[in-house]
Amino acid sequence: MDDSADKKFMLEALGLARMGWGLTSPNPMVGAVIVSDGVIIGRGYHFKAGEPHAEINAFSDASRHNFEVKGATMYVTLEPCCTTGRTPPCTDAIVAAGIKRVVIGSLDPNVHHAGRGVEQLKAAGIEVLVGVEQNACSELNQPFFKWVVTGKPFVILKMAMTLDGKIATASGESKWITGSEARRRVQVLRRLCDAIMVGGETVRQDRPLLTVREPESWPRQPLRLIASRSMDDEEIAFFFPDGNAERVELESNEEWHSLLIRLGARNITCLLIEGGGELAAAAIDAGVVDKVEFHIAPKLLGGRDSRPVLGGNNPVSMEFARQLHNVKVTRYGEDIAVSGYLKE
Repeated sequence: MDDSADKKFMLEALGLARMGWGLTSPNPMVGAVIVSDGVIIGRGYHFKAGEPHAEINAFSDASRHNFEVKGATMYVTLEPCCTTGRTPPCTDAIVAAGIKRVVIGSLDPNVHHAGRGVEQLKAAGIEVLVGVEQNACSELNQPFFKWVVTGKPFVILKMAMTLDGKIATASGESKWITGSEARRRVQVLRRLCDAIMVGGETVRQDRPLLTVREPESWPRQPLRLIASRSMDDEEIAFFFPDGNAERVELESNEEWHSLLIRLGARNITCLLIEGGGELAAAAIDAGVVDKVEFHIAPKLLGGRDSRPVLGGNNPVSMEFARQLHNVKVTRYGEDIAVSGYLKE
């Protein structure tokens, strides 16, 4: 099969993988399609941790339609698992089904597993191709990749600001800087993340719910983390009576990294920081932010005492500016989102 066909079917598998957005943690999002004579005969994706993997669901789909998978090609966005966890190894199922060729988007990042699934498939006489749409397949599962390698969650810093870099008036009033489409984007990010962090002042000023509200029936609400020295458990319970909130103190870089280790041990693979400006600056200074996404509204607030998007200490020169990498610019209504990575 030619390269263009391989890319076409891998993109189909990627589309399926994205259907598991925010539902599979701490497992990765994975999609799979089975192709015979240039026609897709089975589709599947991973619905939820502990449930069948994408490959197994693709086999089930083909079986429901009475398609023969022997001799077919399977496209899967992530290297098939080769060990027994909460589910049996997918490599065994692929071999047993008589699949002739397997095309893989990205390898398993776990150093104990990476490449072993490929080796098992090749040992069974299956042709294996790795790396089709690799960047897209890897980007989809950045939180899982970081967590499984380092034990720490992937950290996204999202901020909303005016064109002149303000997040609130001097009194702290900030609703609403950005429009409805940008706020819907925030809902997408919240669905992905296992925890959301804001500062105590943000809670007092804005009284944010910090929940996923689109769709209303969303089954996984993120843990709320409130960074504050002054708020006690009683006050946090006042703002978040459902009990799904915790106070954290972050006075040093060491405390930031210790927190991430503790969160990772709780299977939190992705942390979203939503402000305010001092908390955002502290996270960047601690070196814990992996990706930033700043939403910029075409508004000018002005005011020397209006609150900046980043607080913290004053840098002495431009050499201290942090450079973003792999920058993307996206339009949400009249607002613009600029995203990029702080670590190469």
